[in-house]
Amino acid sequence: MASSFSTDLKLELMVTGENSGTWGDKTNTNLNLVQQAIAGFESIAITSTNTTLVMTDATISNARNAVIEFTGTITANATVFVASGIEKTYTIKNSTTGAFTLALNQVGGSSVIWGTTDKKIKQVYLDGTNANTIDLSTLGGQISTSTALADFVIGPNELDTSSVTSVKIASFAVTSTGLDTSAVTSVKIASFAVTSGALDTASVTSVKIAAAAVGPTQLQNTSVTAGSFTTASITVDAQGRITSAASGSGGGGAGVLTLMADGPSSGTYTASPTANRIMVYMYAGGGGGFLGPCCSPPGGGGNGGAGFYNKPIAQPFSQPYSVGAGGNHNANSGNAGGSTTIANVGTVNGGSGGAATPGNQPGSNVTLTYGSRSGGSAGPAPANTKAGIGMALTEFSLNRQVGPGHLAVYENIGT
Repeated sequence: MASSFSTDLKLELMVTGENSGTWGDKTNTNLNLVQQAIAGFESIAITSTNTTLVMTDATISNARNAVIEFTGTITANATVFVASGIEKTYTIKNSTTGAFTLALNQVGGSSVIWGTTDKKIKQVYLDGTNANTIDLSTLGGQISTSTALADFVIGPNELDTSSVTSVKIASFAVTSTGLDTSAVTSVKIASFAVTSGALDTASVTSVKIAAAAVGPTQLQNTSVTAGSFTTASITVDAQGRITSAASGSGGGGAGVLTLMADGPSSGTYTASPTANRIMVYMYAGGGGGFLGPCCSPPGGGGNGGAGFYNKPIAQPFSQPYSVGAGGNHNANSGNAGGSTTIANVGTVNGGSGGAATPGNQPGSNVTLTYGSRSGGSAGPAPANTKAGIGMALTEFSLNRQVGPGHLAVYENIGT
């Protein structure tokens, strides 16, 4: 009866009375095969996406080794196949380069897979159908709670980079006695990493915060949009934080004189692009005086109207303006003074002629004193003009200069 070969290691199984004279050599071959299965090591280069390990009858073969190291540069996800039916354990190291997966597969079954960055050693067993991993994820049991770990027994080299995360550390679980004095430094604490739930109520006090230690990157944003505000309306909470801010309608810059004119004159006023409020002083022309008919008393002109206008504007803002002249004197009745106006801002009216009735300033924010915009008046004539010119002119003459109108515009564009 001919020899057969074992399923798992392909050892030659000889029957009684067979292989006379060669039995010793075959036995030695079997022992070498067993030695390879127990202690054999082989480095195998991966040269393509599919690599098959072989287990040949009664012959040293790469699939029989106890320890295998895969090497080479892989340029795509690669799979190493072992024939189905073989039951065996392996220690396998993935020393390939290239950011691709490496899989060990028993043909037709499931695989053990190394990830794209997983270049570690795995313990694997084949059950004849599937490749299986032996590691902490598949082992049973647990560490007894009575088994204490010495301080600092687990160092950084024993932990995977991403093994310890914040969700695995209970509030207040790490105490000061469990930390090396210099272990926690400021560069290891990310902004906002320490939350209120991880701090004891009385842990942080003012004496533990250095001057200027809390900067803008350590403060949470409020609902206020960063920016500049003019005539701002703000809301401050009990902690001194600004929780709302908005520009007011009153502008906010200092007033800058941008237009000044005396009457009579006219033109177009155009506001600066950044102005949103103007402050305007308007004076109308004073009225002219008169002497009156014979034997009648003379009459003075009325003062021109004067007012201040505080006006919000919307850009672009461009309006015509005119500045009134003073009224003329004459013998019978003086002329009224001219009004001063800016369209869509305001108008002040001139004083009356010879009646001493002052002009008005409708809609002004403030009524101003008349100053030099007063009307003309009548008074005694100089001595050298009295003789020979009639009763009216011998006793009285027009005097006092009639004031013309005036306009001054200020804009809130100063600092």
